[in-house]
Amino acid sequence: QLQLVESGGGLVQPGGSLRLSCAASGFSLDSYAIGWFRQAPGMEREGVSCISVRGDITNYGDSVKGRFTISRDNAKNTVYLQMNSLKAEDTGVYYCARIQTCTAVTLLKATGSWGQGTQVTVSS
Repeated sequence: QLQLVESGGGLVQPGGSLRLSCAASGFSLDSYAIGWFRQAPGMEREGVSCISVRGDITNYGDSVKGRFTISRDNAKNTVYLQMNSLKAEDTGVYYCARIQTCTAVTLLKATGSWGQGTQVTVSS
């Protein structure tokens, strides 16, 4: 079964950091571009960041640019999202997904099914 499993979320104070992981199960990540998405309460899911197959192209939403960093370790079959200087508006459930291509995050198209996501809550 082809599956992506997100982890690393939690409760953090504003200004804090978290590193999310996206681990592949049942297939090798090194053939796919990967995107991170998030869904805030009452909002639609939105693209946050993406990384190309080789990791040479990354894109970020304007709201996270300069604070979040996406990376991949194909040897570990994992993609990461390092989130620094977290804000309350970063709160939501974060998902990773295979994507067609790493482009502007507003245009990201996920392929395959969604995982369970990981909850990120930024609150004092």
